[in-house]
Amino acid sequence: MNKDFFLIGIDGGGSGTRVVLGDAQGRELAQAASGPSGLGLGVERAWQAIEAGCGEAFKRAGATLDWSRCVLGCGLAGVNNRDWLAEFHAQAPEVAGLAVEHDAYTTLLGAHGGAPGVIVALGTGSVAASLAADGGWRFVSGYGYPSGDEASGAWLGLRLIVHAQQVLDGRVPHDDLAQALLAHTGAQDRDGLVVWLCAANQTAYARLAPIAFEHRTHPFAARLLGEAGVEVGKMIAALDASGTLPVALCGGLGAPLREYVPQVCQARLCEPLADSAHGGLQLAQREAARVAG
Repeated sequence: MNKDFFLIGIDGGGSGTRVVLGDAQGRELAQAASGPSGLGLGVERAWQAIEAGCGEAFKRAGATLDWSRCVLGCGLAGVNNRDWLAEFHAQAPEVAGLAVEHDAYTTLLGAHGGAPGVIVALGTGSVAASLAADGGWRFVSGYGYPSGDEASGAWLGLRLIVHAQQVLDGRVPHDDLAQALLAHTGAQDRDGLVVWLCAANQTAYARLAPIAFEHRTHPFAARLLGEAGVEVGKMIAALDASGTLPVALCGGLGAPLREYVPQVCQARLCEPLADSAHGGLQLAQREAARVAG
């Protein structure tokens, strides 16, 4: 691989994009972040966020972004939609190399350093995946907002806002949880909340999720967080029937949800070695070797 090339690891989700810039040998030079690049929010928007993040990473490294010298390893939410993936490739700039995988795969690479294991990625969306000793991998969940992505931020927020709706109707008493939810949405009455609901996307719902943890002792929030933990346990069991592989909870909600994961899984939980963006850097290294070969 030409020593003048750069390797870039990209982790793109519904809440934001993380970029790791490396030299041709994969040595890290800089990191940066930008807006969402999950494909469900639009392919053009995804590339804009990726370019913004890459530009910032190059700036921090004291260099200038030149796509023709870049090999990208992208772990993106939404690539399981083949139409979005095809459009993403079609809109790509003239890069030296481009490898695009499910963000679950790059999360796996980062979390266990390429070794066998299970990850449950819990962010705006959610997905779980396992890597076998032979290098084969599979994933569960990740069907996307609004019907899937159990235990994710969007899944939590979508269910959490129901409490505020019921309070506004007088179906349940007004309390601190409802007050926090309404304050976040800026709504003071039913009509105001309807305006917020009609504009809300997966990112907006995910931003409600921290309120569940802030009010974890509230019966509604406690029940919801318990359900999230059960869903995480079901993902782990589906991927590793042997119950022997290490399990890393990743993403922004990985640590907050850890205590809600079923006891039978607790002993196998471990900290991820690195994040999905660094997994993307490993993917970029492979792509660089492939291009050079």
